[in-house]
Amino acid sequence: MNFKIDHKKIKKPSFFFITAIIGLIAVLIGFGKTFIVPVAEGKFSAPVVIHIHGAFAFSWILLFLIQTSLIHFRKYRVHQLLGIIGFFISVGVMITIISAEMNVVKRELDRGVGETAYSTLIGSVTSAVMFFLLVLIGIVKRNNAESHKRCMLLATIVVLWPAWFRFRHYFPSVPRPDIWFAIVLADSLIVFSWVWDRIKNGRIHPVLKYAGLFIILEHIFEVLAFDSAVWRHIAKWIYYFL
Repeated sequence: MNFKIDHKKIKKPSFFFITAIIGLIAVLIGFGKTFIVPVAEGKFSAPVVIHIHGAFAFSWILLFLIQTSLIHFRKYRVHQLLGIIGFFISVGVMITIISAEMNVVKRELDRGVGETAYSTLIGSVTSAVMFFLLVLIGIVKRNNAESHKRCMLLATIVVLWPAWFRFRHYFPSVPRPDIWFAIVLADSLIVFSWVWDRIKNGRIHPVLKYAGLFIILEHIFEVLAFDSAVWRHIAKWIYYFL
């Protein structure tokens, strides 16, 4: 009997599937010290909203991995059905990002951190808005596969930002973690997606080019403006408005 495998018929993992794997690993490592291990050891104590947010965010990362796997194996109908569930997960992610950060601000104020505690709120709000807008655009563009999958990729990259930033706990001696982990590391996947798109398709798709560039510029602006007088004033207004 001939069991020779025709390698030409084996579909190689897509860039999106590989990125999903990287994202899952980033979450497991990034939140390992601050959430996963403490929860497993029964040493983590936080309001319910923090756990709910973690569940929604992790569900999105897993869903992105599953969805890219389904496309890889051409299970398009299941992919579409899970997309409906994905919409509700995305709503949960958006709402709980803001709710969880509101809780963090209150906790830091109670600890006497001062008005700097408000400043982190803007980044969470902008992340929630960027994420959900990308998901909505992806849904609108669901019949345009090239645009759809790139919107979902960028939405996932936005959700991964906190995981990358928590890598600072493993490298406490690195100066300016807000630059090296929150921008360089967190947005490296966007740069890699540009390189991949250019090499594979001969051009960078407009969704990746412009939406990706906006995300990077927004992160840079956050670092430059963080905790300035105007920034803090806006953050306080958002906190008391919500």
